[in-house]
Amino acid sequence: MTDSDRGFAAREAPEPRAPIYLDYNATTPVDPEVADVIGTHLRGTFGNPSSSHAYGAAAHRTLAEARSHVAKLLGAASDEIVFTAGGSESDNLAIKGVVFARRGHGDHIITTAVEHPAVLNTCRWLAARCGVRLTVLPVDGHGQVDPDAVARAIESGTVLVTVMHANNEVGTLNPIAEIARICRERAVTLHTDAAQSVGKVPTQVEHLGADLLTVAGHKLYAPKGIGALWIREGVVLDSLVHGAGHERGHRAGTENVPYAAGLGHASSLCADRLAVESERLSALRDRLHARLAEAVPGLSLNGHPRDRLPNTLNVSFPGVDGEELLAATPEVAASTGSACHAGRTDPSGVLTAMGLPSARALGAVRLTVGRWSTEAEVDCAAELLAASWRKPRRA
Repeated sequence: MTDSDRGFAAREAPEPRAPIYLDYNATTPVDPEVADVIGTHLRGTFGNPSSSHAYGAAAHRTLAEARSHVAKLLGAASDEIVFTAGGSESDNLAIKGVVFARRGHGDHIITTAVEHPAVLNTCRWLAARCGVRLTVLPVDGHGQVDPDAVARAIESGTVLVTVMHANNEVGTLNPIAEIARICRERAVTLHTDAAQSVGKVPTQVEHLGADLLTVAGHKLYAPKGIGALWIREGVVLDSLVHGAGHERGHRAGTENVPYAAGLGHASSLCADRLAVESERLSALRDRLHARLAEAVPGLSLNGHPRDRLPNTLNVSFPGVDGEELLAATPEVAASTGSACHAGRTDPSGVLTAMGLPSARALGAVRLTVGRWSTEAEVDCAAELLAASWRKPRRA
């Protein structure tokens, strides 16, 4: 099968793609269909969804439809979806919301050493400012947390466990369903940041078993500035933004109807194509890995060899700094890890937590394919990166 026969890749990309874009985990281009939906509502659906007249009713219907699309992607009920401004806000609402709501039940929370800063820094803030006791669990050499370690860390005062579904740097998937079973047996609330996994792998909430799940729009071909938090029925949260009773009282402020509609349409596209697109991206990722391994002796894979996102390849180039390698290859747009850490000169905290030696961690490059990636692009990118690696710049 050629690239032109493979669904999304055959469609016109939303913008010129030079250099080759291999940073889909940092952000995705807005799908043209999503942009069209947003534009339609920016031009025509201007009413306040809380208003009772016809203009408000139209906005309310749009919001309800968007909520149902996000819910369908997650296998959830529509009224369990709360729209936010993005993944970081969803993480903050979930974590702080549980801790503040359960003050009388305990003061202990558990997370892992490889979480996104929106989770780790929120937990650290609660520990520093609110006296919350924090346990940060280690991960293994693949970046996975051991469910037994979660079980051992839970105590009578534990009110929340927050473990990401998929790591943004290496793509490793955590055993959320098993962790959820442990938390459920101990009556502890479980939050999972699924910003990187939603739209790439199945994230049906009943299968995962968590109580709260974070969605970030710009990771699944919707714009930046829109996200969602799935809240299992019966889970009580304190709100962060106070005002009127928008979003079932969880987030005050008039809803961003056009962007919510965009997230809804993006979710619908992902739901319709999830299996096909996952298979296509896995093939592209593995092709890229094979090309690089052929051209770069000593290349090493970071992350789990099987339990990882279908689009994510994190590899270490021997004898070079990853940042310098990418700077020497401007024809390829990629990163050395989380975009939130761009510009650093110290090793990635995720790779360090996985136990990688400093030299290997500094040589890491994250290459992530997406909806408009092609075989020709990954072949060219591998050739360009290998050529830069062979230049006499190694230590």
